[in-house]
Amino acid sequence: MKELTLTSREKTIELGKRIGEQLQSGDVLVLDGDLGAGKTTFTKGIAAGLAIPDIIKSPTFTIIHEYQDGRLPLYHMDAYRLENGGAADLGLEEYFDGDGVCVVEWAEFVAEELPADFLAIHFKRTADDETRILAFEPHGAHFTQIVKDVTA
Repeated sequence: MKELTLTSREKTIELGKRIGEQLQSGDVLVLDGDLGAGKTTFTKGIAAGLAIPDIIKSPTFTIIHEYQDGRLPLYHMDAYRLENGGAADLGLEEYFDGDGVCVVEWAEFVAEELPADFLAIHFKRTADDETRILAFEPHGAHFTQIVKDVTA
């Protein structure tokens, strides 16, 4: 697993943007980390890389936010509220097999619905509250190449 240390919010957004620029229709990213670890901040960068002009907010209460106005649609999902089930009722496979990019937070609650190829990124906060350690776990050749490109 490849790791990167990011020392600011701006660097987290910039890395997300670099990854977003390489994403293709049907790509799925899984973001894992504690509350406040930088998952939504990173997703703002993904949106910038997809040329989405909208303000990106955490989808905690709505489960899925859809952003249609970029190079590709972005489907930002927060599966935390699906801890006790219900993922099968949302039709997630339609999103995962669809025309956009899916970013899934708290994906352990929808693990059975995930496609075979995806990029998992594990976020870890450090003691100084600005620094984040991101560990990349690519599943599939496409995501292995993206990780190689952005961590070189």
